[in-house]
Amino acid sequence: MHVELPSTKPYLIRAIHEWCCDNGFTPYITVIADERTRVPREFVREGQIVLNIGYEATGHLNIANEGITFQARFGGVARDISVPIGNVAAIFAKENGAGMAFEPEKAGLASKAQETVPGSGLDPEPPPVAPTGRPKLQRIK
Repeated sequence: MHVELPSTKPYLIRAIHEWCCDNGFTPYITVIADERTRVPREFVREGQIVLNIGYEATGHLNIANEGITFQARFGGVARDISVPIGNVAAIFAKENGAGMAFEPEKAGLASKAQETVPGSGLDPEPPPVAPTGRPKLQRIK
C-alpha cells in the first residue's frame, strides 16, 4: 500500500520567503498562469507571470499549503491575487537569483505518461526554461 505524503513545496516556499525577508532581499515567485490562477492577465508572458511577494509590495499575504493569496497594486489599481501552490514554478531573491525552482505540477506540463517509471528508460520532460532577462536561480547556502 502506497501512502502519499503531503507536499513539502509550501513549506519550502515559506522558508525561502522568510530567508529573503530576513536578509533584506525581495522575494519573487514565477507562476504558471492558467485558469486556476487569479492574476492580472495583461502581465502574463509566455504563460507565466513573475510576482513580488515581499511584505512591502503585498497586503494580506498568506502562503498556505493550498495556495498563495494577497493583494497588490498593478498600475495603481489594487488587485486580489490567488495562486495555487501547484502553479508556483520558482521562488527567488530578486537581487541575486538565489532560490528554488520546482518541477511543474500542472497536468499539461508534466503528464503522467511522461513521468519517469523506474526501469522504463523514460525521462520526464525538462522543466520550462525561464525567459531571458530573469535572474538565474542559485542554490542557497
